[in-house]
Amino acid sequence: MSEPMIKTEIQGRVGLVTLNRAKVLNALSNELIDEVAQAMRDFDANDDIGAIVLTGSEKAFAAGADIAAMKDWSYADVYKQDYLGHNWESLRRIRKPVIAAVSGFALGGGCELAMQCDFIIAGENAKFGQPEIKLGIIPGYGGTQRLPRAMGKAKAMDMILTARMIGAQEAEQAGLVARVVPTEKVLEEAMAAAAVIASMPLPAVMMAKESINRAYESPLNEGLLFERRNFHALFSTHDQKEGMNAFVEKREAKFRHE
Repeated sequence: MSEPMIKTEIQGRVGLVTLNRAKVLNALSNELIDEVAQAMRDFDANDDIGAIVLTGSEKAFAAGADIAAMKDWSYADVYKQDYLGHNWESLRRIRKPVIAAVSGFALGGGCELAMQCDFIIAGENAKFGQPEIKLGIIPGYGGTQRLPRAMGKAKAMDMILTARMIGAQEAEQAGLVARVVPTEKVLEEAMAAAAVIASMPLPAVMMAKESINRAYESPLNEGLLFERRNFHALFSTHDQKEGMNAFVEKREAKFRHE
């Protein structure tokens, strides 16, 4: 039997998804993304999970799409199957926070997959890039859209038009990466951050994620209204009452995530 394309496990209130195609540097395929998307949906629907971590191997988070599988496709092939749509696109609809724990190469679709997550914790050995131009194509999974939003137009133009890879430190300075940690501690740090998030009241966490994403995608006035309505809505939750009462009473809050 062939090895599974992903591995999943649960640690406390954190769900972990590990890409498991190490022999091909976790090259992304429809089949792999189908499995990732299903695992993410399962964790998203699980009331006992508060945050999710997506990771690869120490050598590669994901070194791009599976070029060998797609090199002979035609326009009709990619259009009819809506390649990079369907489950690829569904990952951004996961409501719970998703952290990308990135070691090694995150190139092409791998960089785009990391950007689909809510933030990236990178090892010192991480390398990010969008080298599609060298294959006669452009990024198709959000690279030309998310990269300039994360890093600015100039950096995105540089990386996409020259196919230049950047290291973890440059990625952090440019705003693509939230934290850089020693390579051997990437997963440990990501799981610890996810555990902190998962300990927070889940309704507030989910609304915070929604509100930040609205800021990313909408005009300021619309985003402010969205944030305010979510702020108001949280006063209907048990955890708001518990959190504020615990603060006043100088005790630790016991959240029920409801």
